[in-house]
Amino acid sequence: MFCYCNSSTSYSQCCEPYITGVKTAETPQKLMRSRYSAYCVKDADYIHNTYSSAKRPDNSVGDIAAFADYAKFIKLEVLEEIANEPSGVVEFKAYYIAENCLYTLHERSNFIVEQGAWKYVDGELYDTPVTKVGRNDLCPCGSNKKYKKCHAT
Repeated sequence: MFCYCNSSTSYSQCCEPYITGVKTAETPQKLMRSRYSAYCVKDADYIHNTYSSAKRPDNSVGDIAAFADYAKFIKLEVLEEIANEPSGVVEFKAYYIAENCLYTLHERSNFIVEQGAWKYVDGELYDTPVTKVGRNDLCPCGSNKKYKKCHAT
């Protein structure tokens, strides 16, 4: 199985080692990709622990878990990475389905190195349209299957 983060690598070789704590993300993009995959596998603790220490108190594990349960993430596009340690930026689009609507989370995220590890600080969100997905429409994940046979809940 390819990784949730849309790399051409298997999940076990891509994001899983970061999520399970075997490895530490070497770049802001790898951290962002692993956080995306953590939403897919609903690992709220990993997402919480990869916030910067200043932002962690504002983002409870419960709130993260609730959003991960609400959103069915289907695709990730990385648009840009700027990594100049001790800070970095990653711009991406994460696509998810909730309540039969397709959402695009387009964000320019800020990262810092804290105690030798990359951490997510915050990001600038861009306005994006929300699209209703019909049962017989092609699934927005790109599978070429009808939505009702693919990601419909």
